[in-house]
Amino acid sequence: MELKEKVINIVDTTLRDGEQCAGKAFSIDEKVEIARYLDESNIYQIEAGIPAMGDLEKECIRRILNIRRNSLISTWNRMNKEDILNSIDCKPDLIHISVPTSDIQIYSNLGKDKTWIEKNLRECVFLARDNGYDVTIGFEDASRADVNYLIDLCHIVQKMGVKRIRYADTVGILMPSTVKDAVRTLINNTGIEIEIHAHNDFGMAIPISIEAVKCGAKYVDCTLDGIGERAGNCNLQEFIRVSDAFLERNRKLS
Repeated sequence: MELKEKVINIVDTTLRDGEQCAGKAFSIDEKVEIARYLDESNIYQIEAGIPAMGDLEKECIRRILNIRRNSLISTWNRMNKEDILNSIDCKPDLIHISVPTSDIQIYSNLGKDKTWIEKNLRECVFLARDNGYDVTIGFEDASRADVNYLIDLCHIVQKMGVKRIRYADTVGILMPSTVKDAVRTLINNTGIEIEIHAHNDFGMAIPISIEAVKCGAKYVDCTLDGIGERAGNCNLQEFIRVSDAFLERNRKLS
């Protein structure tokens, strides 16, 4: 499948995942100016921060909401109700809830089971939806999770009005060939909208993101200059340049 006239919605996470880059810390004024630049550039969605971090983070998110003109503003949350309530305090456009999905995270890291995951997922989604918010769900460590379990989780959240999930390569092990199978399997079995979140540990964040879009993903997570945890995230400027080049090539061939 070629990358043709597909709609690619950029979700910029410079202010959340990007700030996890070693030695990187933005002031509130710097975050607001970064958000202003992204908004003026018509980036589809800005992941503005984590309200549960405290009052300064909430103040920053509120300031971003006040200056934006074009972009949707989302907040990132762990899968607990206290995080959701902190996000509701900020009144964002979208509330994003991150859900551990791999057996390593669920059983080894958290010491929980899948029944616990599903119960808390339902409670958190209900809390956000009951307060009138659109919700997106992040499948944390999806690249090491059983795709059949991801399908089950999709069915759970779809029944609660969730339309989009983030397929997160949390530990940076994906390759284009493996993301192709995962994205196609999820779309074919659920019809849910896919957002790809790639890390650049093997220098593959852009190829992974491009392949995900070719296979049906509508949203791509990026950061300015590719900053982020470990080797970083999908580089916003380079992804736009590469995807534009693909589109232009296909226009000439068609």
